[in-house]
Order: sequence, then C-alpha cells, then structure tokens
Amino acid sequence: MKRIPTLILAFGMALSALNTPTNAQSPVSVPKLAVALATATPQNQAVVPVRYRFATGQQFSVYLTGYSFWDNTPPGSAAIAKPVIRQRAGGTGTHKDPITLAVGHSFATGRQVLDFPPGTRFYFPALRRYAIVEDVCGDGNSPQNGPCHTGHKGLPWIDIYVDGRKSGRGAANACMNRITGIHDVIVNPPANLPVQRGALTESGCST
Repeated sequence: MKRIPTLILAFGMALSALNTPTNAQSPVSVPKLAVALATATPQNQAVVPVRYRFATGQQFSVYLTGYSFWDNTPPGSAAIAKPVIRQRAGGTGTHKDPITLAVGHSFATGRQVLDFPPGTRFYFPALRRYAIVEDVCGDGNSPQNGPCHTGHKGLPWIDIYVDGRKSGRGAANACMNRITGIHDVIVNPPANLPVQRGALTESGCST
C-alpha cells in the first residue's frame, strides 16, 4: 500500500476535525458478538460469513473426530486447504504451535465459506491441547450436505489432526476412535492453559 506523506495525513485529520459537527453523536458501541468474530479472524483477512459464532473465551460443546496422515486427502499426506501458521498439518498442541483442525464448509452461496474462520483457535481441556482451523472437512461439490457441516445432534463438528505418520495407520485409527465424541472446547482461549505437548497419536493419545 502506498504510504501517505505525514504532512498531508496531518492536514487531512485537522480538516476532518474542523468539519465535524459539535453535536455529533458518540459512536455506537460494537456488539460483543461482532468483536468476537473480528478477534477470531486472522489479521488483514476480510471477515466472511460463518455458521458458528461464539464470543472469545466462551466454552461450549462440539462433536470431535480425528483424521490422520493415513486417511487425509490425499491419503498418506499432511496436505491442508487453508494454511495459516504452517503449510502442512501438524502441531504439538501448545499455544504457539497449535494442532491443525478441519471444520465444515459450504459452497451453497457459490463460494467456499468455512463454519469457523481460518485461524480460529480452540483449547480442548480433555486433550490439554490448543488447536487452530487450517483445513476443511468434507469433500465433493456440496460439502454442506455432509456431516461435518450439518453437525452432530445440534453441535458443531470439528475434526482434529492426530498425525500418526511415525506411529503407523493402526495406532492412528486407535487414537481417532479414542477421542471421538462430545468434547468441551474454549474458542480463542488464553495462552496460559495447561498443555500436554506432542502430536496426538505419537504422544499416546491421552485424554
């Protein structure tokens, strides 16, 4: 973006102040929900419509499943659709290195819209892991008709990357089965929550 010279910018601000009526109303406060949505959106990325909107730090329940290096799309890869902090699925679960999450998405409007914005962070108390939205769950031309987008018994459906590349397909499948179910999560949580560091399958998939 072209930089505006300081003197011109200062003059423009002064002129704006002179033209502002003295009886102008105070700015209307931004609703908390809008603030939460803006916080959940990566810096410099436009806010887009999403299906689920929760206030920052709010705890709620989701239906959690897992996907691994072995059953990813394409199989035997760590490819992701919406890179944010990395180019491949991964993460050790710390706040600085959250694990990749895939969420439902839709093409019903003619463009891809994720249920949660890319870059949204979650904390899973039962897993003691942080995670971040960097991938999509559901293939085909109408992913909105699949379970990841429609949800599970009224709950958002979230798919966490369990890795398993070093442990093998069998260990990854066992980990996915173990974590599948309803979990409490915190959206855009504080950075000081307890963590058990490591890829889920490789660290024993403890809950």
